[in-house]
Amino acid sequence: MKKRMALILAAMMALGSVTPVMAAEATEGATGDEEFTIALCAKTEGIAWFDDMRTGVDEFNEEHDDVYAYEINPEGSDAAKQNAMLEDLISQGVDAICCVPVDAQAVAATLQKARDQGIVVVTHEASDILDSVDYDLEAFDNEEFGELYGKYLAEAMGGEGQYYAAVGGLGMTTHMQWFDSMVAYLEENYPDMELVNPDGIPGEDDNNEQTAYDLAIQAIAAYPDLKGLVDMAASSNGMALALEEQGRTDIKLVGLATPSQGGAYIKDGTQYVGLCWRPADAGYTACELAYKILKGEEITNETTFTKEGYETVTVTDNLVVGDAPLVFTAENVDDYPF
Repeated sequence: MKKRMALILAAMMALGSVTPVMAAEATEGATGDEEFTIALCAKTEGIAWFDDMRTGVDEFNEEHDDVYAYEINPEGSDAAKQNAMLEDLISQGVDAICCVPVDAQAVAATLQKARDQGIVVVTHEASDILDSVDYDLEAFDNEEFGELYGKYLAEAMGGEGQYYAAVGGLGMTTHMQWFDSMVAYLEENYPDMELVNPDGIPGEDDNNEQTAYDLAIQAIAAYPDLKGLVDMAASSNGMALALEEQGRTDIKLVGLATPSQGGAYIKDGTQYVGLCWRPADAGYTACELAYKILKGEEITNETTFTKEGYETVTVTDNLVVGDAPLVFTAENVDDYPF
């Protein structure tokens, strides 16, 4: 197993799909006794969100003697690179692919190709490509999560004023679901709140803190009466930094955030709240779902999973929905270890 994995990863390194460090991490721990190989490919390498997801994948690997599970991601939140990486996994003949797509539509055909070759495919944050996967796992109802953004933003802004919003990318399914749900909620319930994005299209920060920072700076300059910022990506601390540097305590920020990234800004009030779910638990549960399928288990509303928020799920056709939203405030953000 180790020899085979080393040869595969050497080929992937030649294609630029993985770095030497990533290859070493993937090879380490392959004992030769595994029955199933489960690979998780997420949106981008090198950010706290997907580093934490890797801890969940590694935990699943350690707890299952008949599984070799690992995470391997593209650099720079690049859909083309992710597609190439998925093609590599198909060539390897892994037993299951778990994928958090940069752009769900961009990888749908590749994931269908994997299924056509007998590979189990589980996605996360990709409920718009259900026809191309075995199951999609969602941490919660995405429309309800989008409404949470709206509720906290309205609370922070006093129900009136201009706000600007960003997502990781326009092709990121859940980000756009949250954005659309938030805007609809605010239009219905808070008519004095105004989205200032041109043509109502959110900005894109590519899950990059510097880009999020730049978007915030641009929005502050373009809209002198701006009272709110929203970032649907885990790079919202880039926006928080922009507010801190400019001393704009009058502008309220609601964004996706891990405690390790956004905790300091949430505690000092620069960011009003952070919305989240535990990436590690989602990674673990995606692998667990793939494992159950590989073992021949039927996935139903009675199926139970290990992690909090996924003990009971709602299954509609091949969509699996948990109940694992988290809201971080100054009072509770230190209670979470990620």
